[in-house]
Amino acid sequence: MAKIKTSYFCQNCGAQSAKWIGKCPACGEWNTYVEEVVQREEVTPTSAWKVGSSSAQVSSKPKPIADISYQEQQRIITQDQELNRVLGGGIVPGSMVLIGGEPGIGKSTLMLQIALTLSSLRVLYVSGEESEQQIKMRAERLVAQTSDCFILTETGTQNIFKQIELLRPQVLIIDSIQTLHSTFIEAGAGSVSQVRECTAELLKFAKESGTPVFLIGHITKEGNLAGPKILEHMVDTVLQFEGDRHMTYRILRTTKNRFGSTSELGIYEMMGSGLREVSNPSEILITQREDAFSGISIGGTLEGNRPLLIEVQSLVSPATYGTPQRTSTGFDGKRLNMLLAVLEKRGGYKLGAQDVFLNIAGGLKVEDPALDLAVCVSILSSFEDIAIPSTTCFAAEVGLGGEVRAVNRVENRITEAEKLGFTDIYISKYNKKGVDLSKFTIRIHAFGRLEEVFGSLFG
Repeated sequence: MAKIKTSYFCQNCGAQSAKWIGKCPACGEWNTYVEEVVQREEVTPTSAWKVGSSSAQVSSKPKPIADISYQEQQRIITQDQELNRVLGGGIVPGSMVLIGGEPGIGKSTLMLQIALTLSSLRVLYVSGEESEQQIKMRAERLVAQTSDCFILTETGTQNIFKQIELLRPQVLIIDSIQTLHSTFIEAGAGSVSQVRECTAELLKFAKESGTPVFLIGHITKEGNLAGPKILEHMVDTVLQFEGDRHMTYRILRTTKNRFGSTSELGIYEMMGSGLREVSNPSEILITQREDAFSGISIGGTLEGNRPLLIEVQSLVSPATYGTPQRTSTGFDGKRLNMLLAVLEKRGGYKLGAQDVFLNIAGGLKVEDPALDLAVCVSILSSFEDIAIPSTTCFAAEVGLGGEVRAVNRVENRITEAEKLGFTDIYISKYNKKGVDLSKFTIRIHAFGRLEEVFGSLFG
């Protein structure tokens, strides 16, 4: 019997060590090294993805880049336009896509919905977490149905490849990569060595057969993808499915994409019949109200390459318990404190004894500094109890000196506001340089100081 060989792996970054060490030299985390078995079995032709004889005989030789022939790949266009946008125009044959997100956020629902809508392709949906009956129950709730989607409940990669050779699917979905195990590695499913080995086998299959592979991955409590960091390096595209489980909206965001932009995102609405694409999220994120309320302003922001108009809600009231509260939902709390300090120092508004509550409507989390002006106006609107006209929006950054700073791609923000019927937009006067604003019919108010904006709005 061969001697079992073990090694130590960092559960955070996947670094390997011959002995246990307390602090990982690669990522700096403490007590993350775990012993795992790394002894490999003899590879038999029927137990692993087989390399074709023609590809095995091809030897790589260096070529001048000018002599390399390139042909545009024909992408697979799905019925989900949001997914097509995030992937850069569709699914690339032979690509490997990793999608992660919180438990219960809708990753399996999204992938099953995609599998059911690819009616012209044979799709193999492999699940290691649910039974066939559970998947069928979820599929019954979804609107789309197709007979070209095949379900396989299996966790062994060798058995999966046997079924792949028989079925010859055109799209493969794995739910999830942490549940798979290979007989070549004598470690438990979900360990660093198992995740790396299973991903390598699936990557080899995807590149040699030209079949796109989708991997669903777990995430840690910090929100990072579980498993070794090399997992994200091995795949072609990494998607993050974000959102609050108690809210209806979900965001599909790209963090890595070898075939497109990483600044695109898709927005969905979770419904009883599955995920619905939100083609124009600005209309949904802005509350349709008949009466004018103070503390509400509309800000023009960018999520990826997509301009959005979102509602900023503020409530300012005297502090009852001595220490004022500063609470923000969907907006950085430290940036809120900075803007409050600017309003008190540069604007002269006494907010030190006031409770301030800030909320970004729709459950979105926004990091765009162009929302600063909308936040300041919303806070002062609640403080002065003066309502902002519902047809007015804002798109500008606020500096520590009280200056209204320019933001990038202001034309896209103005176009979105004009399309949704807004009549006025407040921007920085420094955005007028090099930008033709005369082509817009919306009234554009350009200022350089906060006092000028407040004087125009509140008198």
